[in-house]
Amino acid sequence: MARVAYVDGHYSDLGRTTVPVEDRGLQFADSVYEVIALVAGRLIDLELHLARLSRSREGLGLPAPMTDAGLRVVLDEVLRRNRLRDGLLYLQVTRGQAPRNHAFPARPRASLMVTLRAWSPFSSSLASGVAVVSGDDLRWQRCDLKTTGLLPNVLAKQHAHEAGAFECWMVRDGVVTEGSSSNAWIVRKGSVYTHPLCEHVLGGITREVILELADANDIEIVERGFSLSEAGTADEAFLTSTSSFVVPVVNFDGTDVGTGTPGPVTCRIRELYRDHVYGPAS
Repeated sequence: MARVAYVDGHYSDLGRTTVPVEDRGLQFADSVYEVIALVAGRLIDLELHLARLSRSREGLGLPAPMTDAGLRVVLDEVLRRNRLRDGLLYLQVTRGQAPRNHAFPARPRASLMVTLRAWSPFSSSLASGVAVVSGDDLRWQRCDLKTTGLLPNVLAKQHAHEAGAFECWMVRDGVVTEGSSSNAWIVRKGSVYTHPLCEHVLGGITREVILELADANDIEIVERGFSLSEAGTADEAFLTSTSSFVVPVVNFDGTDVGTGTPGPVTCRIRELYRDHVYGPAS
């Protein structure tokens, strides 16, 4: 089945879509984006994603491409045309097409593109845990905005790939901030630690939901940064993202985390999140 994309008012086969050469998203990464999980025909935490998209847009002074109601119509139509039950929906808003100049165009017209690809939630290949390596956090000073300026993240992910690992946890001033495409968590003596939100950390939607689930289920969460040595000596570790949900980390920088297997707190949080996505098992 052909994949159908939306670009500025037009639905067409993905392979036939085009983007203008002078689109500012292409030339300057002057754009923001969201990735939303589609599970059993339902977009997970859609409202939270759209709220974050607005925050990112406003942080860059990007105009909205359309009303929220119009955007929902576009997303529904992309889902209908692609006929997928499980997938990852990608939407990107740019400042639009303008003659190349670093300064904003006087009257920008935002551009919107939406794509959808097949994907399997709660991948069994990740359930037994993954390896993570560390690397320097080379990103800019506003990582809290979800922009398409992802080259440092790409380099970090490639560093992990070349090391035979799943993810790279980035380090700034001796503290783990987050992964190249995920939030980072460790467990010590039953308490769960993750970096607090700030300009160096993206507020992950999965992260936000897990904080709520943990609070409702008497799991202590401590929002503070942790060091490389704390990560290396943690009892458990895991990472979270829209595309991976909750994934145990069983090896960090070449050393087993805890027993080298998913720990009980991690498994409990993964179970709670699965219930959030699918509903409690009957």
